[in-house]
This record gives sequence, C-alpha cells and structure tokens, in this order.
Amino acid sequence: MLLQDNWLYSWQALIRHKLRTGLLLLAVAIGVTSVLLLTSLGEGARLFIEKEFSALGNEVMIILPGRKETTGGSVPIYGSTPRDLTIEDAVAMEKISTVKAIAPIIAGTSLLSYQGKSREVITLGSSTEIFSVRKLSLQTGRMFTSKAKDPAQAVCVLGSTIKQELFGNKKAIGEWVRFSGQRFRVIGVLQERGESMGLDMRQMAIIPIRSAETLFNSPALFRILIELKQSGSELYTENKLMALIKKRHEGEADITVLTQNSLMSSFNNILTLVTASIGAIAAISLVVAGFLIMNVSYVSVSRRKQEIGLLKALGATAQEVKVLFLTEALLLVSLGVIIGLFFGYAGTSFAALLWPEFPLSIPLWATFASIVIALGVGLLFSWLPASHAAKHDPVLALRGL
Repeated sequence: MLLQDNWLYSWQALIRHKLRTGLLLLAVAIGVTSVLLLTSLGEGARLFIEKEFSALGNEVMIILPGRKETTGGSVPIYGSTPRDLTIEDAVAMEKISTVKAIAPIIAGTSLLSYQGKSREVITLGSSTEIFSVRKLSLQTGRMFTSKAKDPAQAVCVLGSTIKQELFGNKKAIGEWVRFSGQRFRVIGVLQERGESMGLDMRQMAIIPIRSAETLFNSPALFRILIELKQSGSELYTENKLMALIKKRHEGEADITVLTQNSLMSSFNNILTLVTASIGAIAAISLVVAGFLIMNVSYVSVSRRKQEIGLLKALGATAQEVKVLFLTEALLLVSLGVIIGLFFGYAGTSFAALLWPEFPLSIPLWATFASIVIALGVGLLFSWLPASHAAKHDPVLALRGL
C-alpha cells in the first residue's frame, strides 16, 4: 500500500467515526494546552524576576550584616549577625575605587500621622544615593540631599499610596507629618511604582539616615546597597569590602556580599526546576490521553473486524494492517497537538493582555517537549491495539469473529 493511500484511508476512518475522533482530539489538545499554560507561568515568574533585577541597574551589590558560609545551593538572603554594620562602615566603603554610589539603609516601622489620620508604615532611612541606586523618581517635590555623614534633617519623601491615604487630593509638599511623634516636613512624593525586589515603595516613606538613626534609636544598618562604576568589577570590589570590614571589625569579615548575577543565577535555577516540575505534572494528562487512545483503539478494532478481514482478503499483510492503525493514531494525535498548541499560545496571549505586568511566556523547550511526548504517547499506546488487529485471521474476521 502506498504512503498516500495509507494516509487517505486513515483520514477517512477518522471522519467516519466523528464522535470517537472528537473525544480523542479533545483529550490530546487539553493535555498539550495544560503543559504550555503551566510552563508559561513558571517562565513568566523567571522573566518577572529578571525584570525586577534589571530595574536596579546592572552593577548593584547588596551588603548584609553577618557572614553566611555556603557550599553550593541558593544564595543566602540573611546572615547570622555577630556584629552590626554601621553608618561609619558605609562611609568607609565609599573610598573603594570601584564604588560609584553607596546607600546605607536603616529600616523600621513607625506610626505616621497627619491631622488625625495615622497608619503604620515601613520607614527607610538612607542617604540621597538611594534614589539613584534604586532608580526611584519623584511624582512631585524634590529629593533630600543628605549624605550618610551629614547631620539629621527633619524631611521625608512619601510613597504615592501613603500620600493618597493621608492627604487625598490635597497638596502634601511642605506639610508637616509625625513619625512616631517626631515631626518631619514632606518634601517629595515618589512616582507611582509597583513592587520591586519584594518592596512596595508606594507603601513606604524615606527619611535621611541620621534621622532614622535617631527615630529608631539604633545605629545598626539593615543593609547597604552599592552601585559600581562598571560591570565586571564585582570580585575585586568584594575582596576590597571583605578586607575593609575585617580591618574595622577586629579581624572578622562578618558580612555577606550578594551580587545581582549570583541572585539571578540562584532564582533562575530554582524557577527552571519548578517550571520543569510543573510541566512534568501537566504531562500526566497526556499519559491519561494515551490510555484513552488505547482503550478506544481496542474498541475500534473489535468493531472493525470485517473491515480488517476484507483488507487481508484483498492482499494486505499483517504489517500493513498494523501500519494503518498506527498511522490513524498518529494522525489523530498530530491534529490534537495542533489544536492544543493553538489554544495554549492563544490562552497565553490573552492572559498577557489581562496582566501585562506579568510577562507570561511559553518556553521553546516546553513546546517541543509537549509535541514529542504527545506523539510518543500516541504511538506507544496504539501499538498493542494495532498489533492485535494485525493478528486477526482474515476468514474469521470477515465473519466478525
């Protein structure tokens, strides 16, 4: 039998059994669509984190108090803290030749109040460099100009949500507010911006670091952000930082230095594994579709015994009969894959329109994997029914036995 005749015969067999064909197409399409949609969530999370890191710029390092030794695995976020980092430590770091800007941070929660309205807010104390290092821009007003070594100033910059809750549509610039009883003048309001690196700047307030030291009655820094003059100098800068801290902390290099590359690498590894795991779970639906194909194929063989007998009576070999049933299954699965790919990519595109801030994206490997798994499952689970059909005796099959 010619290949063209084989395909034409299989296509006609699918058309003759519309209900069976439709159900099997639906099962395969759902499996492929599930793999694509679920893996797009994992890939979207990875791209979202990459975007958040890129918002900080390409040359940012994070210094945490406490030394956390690692032997592989993910990058530490917090270290054990035998000794605090201080503002003086941060000022000393400014002398390193590769450092462009340094923003020490003191963080705490304070009660912010204005004319009878009050709420708890996360308050960041830092130097003026935080605006450039974190790529923060203002909606109205101006930034404070206090350096880490400057004396305390009673000024603040509010997040957009905080401003709206306390002042509504009224002008906030020039007004006095209280942070846990201490008066500060509002000099700026941050530009509307979503979460970045786990911090929602809309819900926060920024004050000079010396003012935060007084407000929270603590010189201990939460962390230090360093912007480098150029990329590629991370290792040199880290060595200089370790040597500096060791000198200032009585021989103890008790800090943890995080670079964007190390953080991004750790998150990428984790999210890639999670995405692959999600895809593997979704692929189970394709295996279920395979069992459905096998069961329906067995039923089809039992109902098409006379057809099989006629084929053999006309000279078809057992191998040709087997190929006919395998071709029918592969054609069916291929159509299901095409439908599943269409709905998978269409669903991802629609979701991207609804949530543009979350970059859903189907990884290329997931597309190829879903195609290969679907075709492999279709071939594997149709092999036994096809072999069973090929073994039928032509005389008995023509009798329907």
